[in-house]
Amino acid sequence: MISKIREKVNRLFVEEMSSSGIDGIVTSHGDIIYALYNKPKMSMAEIADKIGRDKSTITALVDKLVKLEYVAKEKDTKDTRVVYVTLTSKGEALKPVFEAISAKVLGVFYLHVSETEKKELTRILNKIYMNF
Repeated sequence: MISKIREKVNRLFVEEMSSSGIDGIVTSHGDIIYALYNKPKMSMAEIADKIGRDKSTITALVDKLVKLEYVAKEKDTKDTRVVYVTLTSKGEALKPVFEAISAKVLGVFYLHVSETEKKELTRILNKIYMNF
């Protein structure tokens, strides 16, 4: 069921991005951009840790975002093995779109779910998560 919900959330995200005139970004890209809204300069390793993906996956996702001009990469001046990622002005401009889409997704997600049920759902999902 969780997999099916995730698929529908991802589809809604992509549809909403497309209807906003933004193509080529999937939820994994959105995770990176959203992480950079919270911390404007992050290493690839920090991003991987923050969004729960391995570094090689992050590299491919970031490279696509660089091509789309939403982020920029820069090497650390002291340790050239470290690569930092920052948002470009084009990436920053996506923030209101992301916020609107997030609000819509949460609205659909919690439609007909009471506050008590939300708390219980969160409690149970956290418990399941901790099992792993």
